Amino acid sequence: MTATLIWILVALVAIGLYLSWTAGRLDRLHARIDAARAALDAQLLRRASVTQELATSGVLDPAASIVLYEAAHAARQADEEHREVAESELSQALRAVFGEAGQVEIVREAPGGDEAANELAAAVRRVPMARRFHNDAVRAARALRRHRTVRWFRLAGHAPFPLAFEMDDEPPTALADRP
Repeated sequence: MTATLIWILVALVAIGLYLSWTAGRLDRLHARIDAARAALDAQLLRRASVTQELATSGVLDPAASIVLYEAAHAARQADEEHREVAESELSQALRAVFGEAGQVEIVREAPGGDEAANELAAAVRRVPMARRFHNDAVRAARALRRHRTVRWFRLAGHAPFPLAFEMDDEPPTALADRP
């Protein structure tokens, strides 16, 4: 009788430790999602800010300046449910304006243009990486949250189901190839 109780107690402790470890892992994944989302937001804001600075610098022709400024402004002002669309439109505007290397060279030849082109190229390259890190964290949390034990024991608590950030983040070829 005592041996049976000891084995039941050992099994309950093992199950409790497993559930605690799984809940801790899920909590760490949610923290990783939050950090990755903050980094993604920072990179998106940086890209929009650099684009706005370049659009208002007078280096580009007026049509390109207006297209870039409006797309960047819309991306910065978009609320959460329209953010992905606004950021995708900014990516499309950047590809439309900087689709050819000649436009980048025009920017580089202007006073202070080399620095602006390098900053924009860096911002454009960092957005896909930040989005990939965020979506990888979301994918890992979703996979763990799909497990039966997580659902049955409600180990996720009241945390919202993580959502990936889906947008068109393909950089213009003329900017993506810059060192």
